[in-house]
Amino acid sequence: MANNVIRSNNPLSASGQPVRGNATGPVVPLKPITTSEFWALRDLVYQRFGINLTEQKQSLVTSRLQALLSTQGFSSFADYYRFLLEDRTNQGLDELINRISTNFSYFYRESTHFDFFVKIALPQLLKDQRSKGGNDIRIWTAGCSTGEEPYMLIMLMMEALGLEYTQWSAGLLATDISERVLTIASQGVYPEDRVSRVPANLRQKYFRPAGAGLVAVHERVKSEITLRRFNLMNTEFPFKKPFHMIFCRNVMIYFDKPTRDALIRRFHQITEPGGYLFIGHSETISRDQNMYKYVMPACYQRMQLSSSTTSALS
Repeated sequence: MANNVIRSNNPLSASGQPVRGNATGPVVPLKPITTSEFWALRDLVYQRFGINLTEQKQSLVTSRLQALLSTQGFSSFADYYRFLLEDRTNQGLDELINRISTNFSYFYRESTHFDFFVKIALPQLLKDQRSKGGNDIRIWTAGCSTGEEPYMLIMLMMEALGLEYTQWSAGLLATDISERVLTIASQGVYPEDRVSRVPANLRQKYFRPAGAGLVAVHERVKSEITLRRFNLMNTEFPFKKPFHMIFCRNVMIYFDKPTRDALIRRFHQITEPGGYLFIGHSETISRDQNMYKYVMPACYQRMQLSSSTTSALS
């Protein structure tokens, strides 16, 4: 990227970092975005995050960025684009992805996945681990948003294992590209309507009132989640062991087919044989690929099944 920097008229700070527009000076009216400016931003977002912003998204992108650009003193989207290229801290790109990504979620979303997890996938994994004398449960929620999904999975594991839970290495990795949503996830505090679909016994057991129409996840649940910022466009995934289950739901809807296919290949490399991949119900994996087999809508199982998994499914 450094070799392709487009030099702008923006002054640099004493540290050599680009100054954000003219935030300290008089407010300059923001020029409407041009087609070429949109495509420049679109290409940058695609290269860095894999998100495919089609022409139909131009008005959405504009509306989500206008306030930011005006506040920071940029006079045009071209000015803002040049700032992003020169910003070696990547804080500008972080702010960009926070603005343009949609992070709506709630507890027990797409409940059929959680039902399958409780009735099929988890018991199958526990049986397999016990037969080997193991106690490891490796689950990754990729694109965890504000944390509802990983917290829900921990609660369900605690319910399934009961007092035995502490004997298992059952923590969970939750990642997202957005620092903003990871901060919300780390706090574990949500409006009451976000947990309305959670069964009453689980709401009572794993949440506490937080005032002002809010509820908070109990600390014993929060402590089981490892939250990390991670870009799914990384060409290599730096995990020491493969995962028994990967949840990447409602993330690939933002990607084009080549990006989705490449991501599926990377997921396959870090999924245990017989392990599961859960995606969003509006997403699909091609039936022509030979990496995962279709199990149910938005649920796939890695090929090369182990004998214990095969017998469990028969």
